[in-house]
Amino acid sequence: MVEVKLHDIGEGMTEAEVLHFFVKPGDTVTADEPLVEVQTDKMTAEIPSPGAGTVGKIMVELGETIKVGTTVLEIELAGAPSKDEKDHKIEKSEQVNKQETHTFHIPKRSDRVLAAPYTRKIARDNGVDIDLVEGTGPGGRILDEDVMSYMSGETSKQALAVADATTEKELEEVQSEEVTAPSSLQTIPFKGRRKQIAKKMTHSLHTIAHCTQFEEVDVTNAMEWRSQCKEQGESFSIAAFYIKAVSVALKDYPIFNATLNEQEEVIELKDTHNIGLAVDTEDGLIVPVLRNVESKSITEIHREMKVLTEKALSNQLTMADISGGTFTISNVGPLKGSTGATPIINHPETGLLALHKTKKRPAVVNDEIVIRSMMNLSFTFDHRVADGGTAVAFSNRLVQLMEHPNTLMLELV
Repeated sequence: MVEVKLHDIGEGMTEAEVLHFFVKPGDTVTADEPLVEVQTDKMTAEIPSPGAGTVGKIMVELGETIKVGTTVLEIELAGAPSKDEKDHKIEKSEQVNKQETHTFHIPKRSDRVLAAPYTRKIARDNGVDIDLVEGTGPGGRILDEDVMSYMSGETSKQALAVADATTEKELEEVQSEEVTAPSSLQTIPFKGRRKQIAKKMTHSLHTIAHCTQFEEVDVTNAMEWRSQCKEQGESFSIAAFYIKAVSVALKDYPIFNATLNEQEEVIELKDTHNIGLAVDTEDGLIVPVLRNVESKSITEIHREMKVLTEKALSNQLTMADISGGTFTISNVGPLKGSTGATPIINHPETGLLALHKTKKRPAVVNDEIVIRSMMNLSFTFDHRVADGGTAVAFSNRLVQLMEHPNTLMLELV
């Protein structure tokens, strides 16, 4: 009997929530067939079978949050010796004295089934057999919208059946019960990604000496420059321009693209600018990583940023997409209504920059009051690693690059 365990897949993972079992005791499975689906704070993944065999005892409950190293279930592999054979061998040799145990890495999701884990979750939560849903995506892939459409059709059928079978008196009784039913306290489960985010934020806040600096930047020239580029056929989001400006500023002040190694008592300066992009999803905040920004053009940053954001919103990020960040940017401007914040650093990084909404307001230019497009910045840094003066210098350099696109162009290689 082989034990299948939850393995640490990196990035500080310590536990995961059991979302769904694909098998039950007694089922026959093949090698690499998914056994269970779990949710960490950053991604949804499947644990595969180590080989062909028969599912034995399931050791955890659906919805349970389990620690790394926990045995999820047992499998009797095909061709493995039976219990009687094992007992016979044990009597002959004292070397075999314990059960064989294997720990398996959680691989990234594959296209084995033509539906993403989140799509399957929507189907499960609503009692839909996903095998009955017709996929409209590439290669027949089942999309979230396909499940919703199927649910809409089934709901209509169920409503007609209920209407035919329910008398007017029964409807009145149901309505009466609804009116007199006592109200109850609404609760939201504090587990899964929400719980993991809470732990990570608490750890960061209690470990790092947070200090937040506020700055405002006139992005009028940047907005006009972007409009000119669009007229010439070069379309990109203004956020891509801001990300490139941050990378150039980090080149001048590498102390903010660093990690404090307390055990070795050194500050490790990173060679590459792997910028984390905070994305607000239905399941909570997640930070995919845009790699090697220092060597990418603004249009390349725009394209890759769009792909990562879409993957985050559809819960399709892999471990490679969310690991290795060196600095994080939280662009809350598109959400509207934010002019300032005190962001919590994505441990173990040293800095996090929040970009707030752009708003036209009066400003003084050459001793004259004019209307400009202004945006506020909130820059949080680790005060153990850098001082306030260095943070101000970094912010000043960043503002210079954001306010004068031509200056940024001079810095590109």
